[in-house]
Amino acid sequence: MMEVSSTEALNQSIEDHVLEAVYLYTPMCGTCQVAGKMMDVVEQLPQSFHFVKANLNYLPQFAEGQSIESVPCLLLFKDGVEKERIYAFQSVPFLYETMTKIQNR
Repeated sequence: MMEVSSTEALNQSIEDHVLEAVYLYTPMCGTCQVAGKMMDVVEQLPQSFHFVKANLNYLPQFAEGQSIESVPCLLLFKDGVEKERIYAFQSVPFLYETMTKIQNR
């Protein structure tokens, strides 16, 4: 999963890909560690999303602009438009099914 460290790079990645999965985390967040491992598994499954991750400590403008409430957070974009926002990473199948629904819409 590619790491981005600026709001500009993150916005550019969202613009550049039809399907973009943006995983937001902070290093000291224990739940984020688990969610990150789940994201690594989902990324290996057959799907069309481009994945990026970003440490929210370095992106306060993005967090404020997107009204991010907490981490971990997964933003799913299609054609540059946010289609889904996930705070509760329930399971790998849940994440995969959610992404597949957006991909097939």
